[in-house]
Amino acid sequence: MDTYADLVFLGGRVVTVDAEFSVASALAVTGGVISAVGGREDVAPLVGPDTRVVDLRGATLLPGINDSHLHGCAFGMSTPPLSLDLGHPAVASLADVTEAVREAVGRVPDGQWITGHGWDTGYLDECAADPSRLPSRHDLDAVSPDHPVVLYSFSGHATWVNSRALELIGIDRHTVAPPGGAIVADGAGEPTGLLHEGAQALVQNALPPLSRQERTDAIRSALDALARLGVTSYTEPGLGPGGDGIMRGALGAETLDVYRRLLTDGELTARLGVLLLPTGLSSTTEEFARALTELGGSGDADPRRLAIHGVKIFADGIVPNKTSWMHEPYVGGGCGSLCVGGATDTERTAEIDAMIRHAHAAGHQMGVHVTGDRAIDTVADAFAAAMAEHPRPDARHYVIHGDFLTAHSMEVLAAHGFGVNMNPTIKWTVADMEEMFVGAERAAYAWPYRDALDAGVRVASGSDAPVTSPDWRQGVATMVLRESKAAGRVSGPEQRIGLAEAIRTYTIDAAWQDFADDWKGSLEPGKVADLCVLDGDLLTADPHDIPEMPVVLTVVDGQVVHDALRD
Repeated sequence: MDTYADLVFLGGRVVTVDAEFSVASALAVTGGVISAVGGREDVAPLVGPDTRVVDLRGATLLPGINDSHLHGCAFGMSTPPLSLDLGHPAVASLADVTEAVREAVGRVPDGQWITGHGWDTGYLDECAADPSRLPSRHDLDAVSPDHPVVLYSFSGHATWVNSRALELIGIDRHTVAPPGGAIVADGAGEPTGLLHEGAQALVQNALPPLSRQERTDAIRSALDALARLGVTSYTEPGLGPGGDGIMRGALGAETLDVYRRLLTDGELTARLGVLLLPTGLSSTTEEFARALTELGGSGDADPRRLAIHGVKIFADGIVPNKTSWMHEPYVGGGCGSLCVGGATDTERTAEIDAMIRHAHAAGHQMGVHVTGDRAIDTVADAFAAAMAEHPRPDARHYVIHGDFLTAHSMEVLAAHGFGVNMNPTIKWTVADMEEMFVGAERAAYAWPYRDALDAGVRVASGSDAPVTSPDWRQGVATMVLRESKAAGRVSGPEQRIGLAEAIRTYTIDAAWQDFADDWKGSLEPGKVADLCVLDGDLLTADPHDIPEMPVVLTVVDGQVVHDALRD
């Protein structure tokens, strides 16, 4: 034979994720492309003297996982050793957080900023016992009176700082928060050390920006973690000037330059899709349009390795901050609002409409951060109106998060070929906590996978790392079980979906979001060899066991990037 395979897999469950979700037992890879799928007899003629033959021994071979919403640089920056791990279960209380900060104070030079990521009031004992008890600068001052401390919440929508940080930033009782942001104050009017939404930029602007080396180290760390999880593609949902004030610029334009350099140097071990972020929170149409015209492209990068797909805007905030725009009030009152410029709901709706219309007419795919049901209806209608004004086949706009999709939004999205990017690992994380904000019924409904799929909406799944770990195995288990992290309670059983449907959201439907479902996302001859091997039989496993099933091999473009079989 003229061409032998580079890799051959035998004796496993080859989950093709083709149209029929057919399952084979063998697969061959030649020159970075899948060359055969079927049984042993189909791949045996392709085995040559240099072919690596992998006996799967009943393990599961899947398409490489596509995390369709993941902040790679920010994820790398948010994990040790670059940052304190303040997520559950690393910490379980405010006392644990302060102890972690106290230990950091003993390790770093005087005056150096201490950063941490992942705190969540739903998993801090004192806050869970008393919802009115929130993190405060005083908690941190007791252990770090001289080092400035900045701790980012798991959601990325709240930041907790100490008094020294407030002093260096220049925030006091007289400071006015930026539009769409909030400086939380105590009963005496003094800042508590909590900053929400756009007010976080006050912290970011005071911090030294990430160096190019720090960005490079962070992305390398993220790529290593993703390879070990079987993730072969991901979307960076927002890189550009609008990200310069977020997480020390981890979402800034310079990060895209680092990605390009890593690709040139052969170090980009996952395929990257990018949404550009022209402006941040609380922008106006005028600012957005001006920034949009100044954005660059992906240069001469291989579009199958690094592609610019479109642009991102923020429509509202998140439920735990009561900044999602809802039709019905939150527990305790208020409905939130859109986070763009404008003094009234009518003005803000007009701004969102104009931004979407402008980006659509310019030919961009749109990914819009939107969580509240009223905001989602607004965005879906704006998508449809933009399409009616400027018909564009296959625009593939999508709502990001889509926590409280309505029947109306689903109908509009499905009718126009738009999608939604949901977050099962966030659902798993916040299911119990959300009840205190929106009540049990709405909390259970959040992330309505079953309804969205039944309505014909294309659904992709992403972790939103560093908001949650990019562990798709937990995501799959959550979509199938709808059980919560803290209590293990079922949250919205009617929104459960099947295993095959869940896998599609991380593979072929995520590839659809990337305009790439014709060449990746399933295991079919002629498609790129992006592969993930999971030890054990995924198709018959108890869903509760899926998160613990080891990823033993990851292949990108025919190249092995993680190999526990030879370790």
